[in-house]
Amino acid sequence: MSAGSGHNEPVPPAKIDRHRVADTALRLLNDVGLDGLSLRAIAKELDVKAPALYWHFKDKQAMLDEMATEMLRRMTADMTAATISGDWSAILTGAMRGLREHLLRYRDGAKVYSGTRFTDTSYAEPMERMLAALVAGGFTPRTAARAWLTAYSYTIGYVIEEQAMGPDPAGGEGYDLEARAERLASFPHASAAGDEMFREHDAGFEDGLAAVVAGVGAVLRPAD
Repeated sequence: MSAGSGHNEPVPPAKIDRHRVADTALRLLNDVGLDGLSLRAIAKELDVKAPALYWHFKDKQAMLDEMATEMLRRMTADMTAATISGDWSAILTGAMRGLREHLLRYRDGAKVYSGTRFTDTSYAEPMERMLAALVAGGFTPRTAARAWLTAYSYTIGYVIEEQAMGPDPAGGEGYDLEARAERLASFPHASAAGDEMFREHDAGFEDGLAAVVAGVGAVLRPAD
């Protein structure tokens, strides 16, 4: 045994960088949700003082931007590893399914992801691949961009609503459809729509996505 090995010397904290902060924030997100996530809470999780994080992020929005970028990096790695084949509609459908799957891995994932500014160009390669597939499928560069944005916006919006209304990782029971039906007893169609709108999220997403993909093909893809 070497000299001094019996002493419990303090271990210096691991280096804090943007990647480690974002990774910690994404793990903490599943426990506290977006409303409970703060630089102070992340600093506590990292066992550092909050001012240490301000070297990397000027505010919570800057941190959310990095979190969204890290989500995209992980998503891109998974989707690049998967085989993407088929015509433009199959590729677009697969990309949106992959986006939803990744957003659902995080509590409030779609809220974190939407409205952020990516901190690097991780988005460029998957976007280029998607747009190239649409152009190869008969879209113009302009209509390819519009088709992608339409499907992307549908997916983000669907998951925001899905996560807001459905059970969450903290144990919430989700939207009370029975209470809703009682409130809307005088409006039978609106009342009955509850089951379709707030349950069976997988089937609902697929139905809506199919309609979106068919729609962009009919409206935005020039006729042969």
